[in-house]
Amino acid sequence: MTLRPLSLDDRLFVAEYLRHFPPEISELTFTNLYAWRHTRPIWIDSFRESLIICAETRTGLVLLGSPVGPVSLAEVFGEYGSRIRGAERFPRAMIADQPLPAGATVVEDRDNSDYVYRREALATLAGRNFTKKRNHINQCLAAYPCHYEIITPETVPECLEMQDRWCAARDCRDEPGLDGEYQAIEETLRHYQDFGLTGGAIRIEGTIEAFTVGEALNPTTAVCHFEKAMPQFQGLGQLINQWFVKNNLAAFTYVNREQDLGIPGLRRAKESYFPDHLVEKVRIILPGASSERPDDPQRRE
Repeated sequence: MTLRPLSLDDRLFVAEYLRHFPPEISELTFTNLYAWRHTRPIWIDSFRESLIICAETRTGLVLLGSPVGPVSLAEVFGEYGSRIRGAERFPRAMIADQPLPAGATVVEDRDNSDYVYRREALATLAGRNFTKKRNHINQCLAAYPCHYEIITPETVPECLEMQDRWCAARDCRDEPGLDGEYQAIEETLRHYQDFGLTGGAIRIEGTIEAFTVGEALNPTTAVCHFEKAMPQFQGLGQLINQWFVKNNLAAFTYVNREQDLGIPGLRRAKESYFPDHLVEKVRIILPGASSERPDDPQRRE
């Protein structure tokens, strides 16, 4: 057992495992693991030709998602023993094939289900379901001179400056969830080129007022990590969503837009885009471990 804290030097090591065993859940990208490590410390190990990823919680270490590779849950729990208290965000579709220790409890985790959309639907917004979205976008384009561009290393500082303005409007420093997200966005943008990310931004009268960043999750699916739009521009959020998918993600069939975290407004927003399906997840609680749900560093109101 050689669990060690995740570091920037592990990027290629982790990426190689993810290339051989493409993930379905949004948590399993190096970007996600590294960017949130300040508020959700990550530990990794290699065991039986598999990558083991654990998250540190106040009740101990838990397996984050499924092992990346052929090793079974039973082998992982047997190897690490009481060091691991269970698993978080484990894909529900995989649980039927996994023998669990006697007394283990499986709990549905709807708040962390990933919303997955057909890329074409988000890019075209065709049909009656998206009438309101199209109206918001048309109002935005009529009111403001919007210009889309691909984010480059040269424009990253402008995106960081916009994030500062967005946070000032939302009092990020007074909300732990938003403060943690601020750190994660800053980490992501500062490593934008190194991590092989793709992003788009919208300028209004020369100033970046919206941006979004994503990457490939697996060969058919892109994942959108962050999307921000200054709130005073009505319809700008819908516009950056559509233009990013249309201009940056044409090579993919699906777009994973991560979780709603149980936040009612965020759930309504994600459902309003009519997902193709959800990637359902569960928590696995081992005998003797606390059933208390660990704090989620990504949770924000």
